[in-house]
Amino acid sequence: MQKYGLVIHGGAGVIRRNEMPPALEAQFRAKLAEALAAGYARLEDGDPALDAVTAAINVLEDCPLFNSARGAVLNADGLCELDASIMSGRTLEAGAVAGLNHIKNPINLARDVMEKSAHVMMAARGAEKFAQSLGYELVPNDYFQTDLRRAQLAKARAQETAGPAAFDRHGRVTFATVDDNYLLHEAKFGTVGCAALDHEGNLAAGTSTGGMTNKKFGRVGDSPIIGAGTYANNATCAISCTGWGEFFIRVSAAHDVSARMEYTGASLQEAATATLARVSRLGGNGGLIAIDARGQVTMEFNSPGMYRAGRVGGGQPLVAIYGDEPRGL
Repeated sequence: MQKYGLVIHGGAGVIRRNEMPPALEAQFRAKLAEALAAGYARLEDGDPALDAVTAAINVLEDCPLFNSARGAVLNADGLCELDASIMSGRTLEAGAVAGLNHIKNPINLARDVMEKSAHVMMAARGAEKFAQSLGYELVPNDYFQTDLRRAQLAKARAQETAGPAAFDRHGRVTFATVDDNYLLHEAKFGTVGCAALDHEGNLAAGTSTGGMTNKKFGRVGDSPIIGAGTYANNATCAISCTGWGEFFIRVSAAHDVSARMEYTGASLQEAATATLARVSRLGGNGGLIAIDARGQVTMEFNSPGMYRAGRVGGGQPLVAIYGDEPRGL
């Protein structure tokens, strides 16, 4: 019988046990478990991997704890600006959206770009015009915003005005900030994603994010870029990445994992470890989740923690947050 299962993430970053209030940790674990159960239920019902991916990500997009849709970080204009992508491992078809301001569940629109248009990526007003043509309701941007994210933006603006803290070690402008709240230590992290394998042996992956706090000039990270933040191929694996998007783009991280498996015969774990090492060497950090065609799972990251969960083949579900917890099933 074909093994099936899925793995999800809610972002990687400076997530430490001694800084996490127990009540809030319980909320994170409960929501990760809920998203995992939603996706896994679709697989148990015999639904395709794409359905499992969207079901799991919808739960995370609707939760203000994560930097995706409701609860997304704010850009320099004080707005939530959302990106997402999805890919089918069976057909290598893909859909992506970027710069959305009014779509409640960006992953759903990314899937509609894949299935109901001749394109792979749509952006900003054009993407939302396409959504309206399909009957989507546009929601006010305030729907996505939270007091926590407004406070984060205020601190980012103050730090940017101060000068040196707004630049990286190479003197380049970052527009990111380090917050004194443990949730916000790394403003560039917080993406959500899912990778799934269904009863038919088909793989799929999806990613959804609000990007970086205080981002300017229509910045787009790796999440909506096929091959950088998301990739799926039935011959190898399905992957969703989270972290400092500029570095994941530069190494085509998601596709790199798949290519290592396809071209060198590397295992999923070997490929994921090698790809993340490339990201690290450039100075980037974050993580990825992946499942391969045999149902092997990895949850690899080079940051102190990553919100993650997974379940495969009728086994027990895993929900984890910290670096000292399991990274596979």
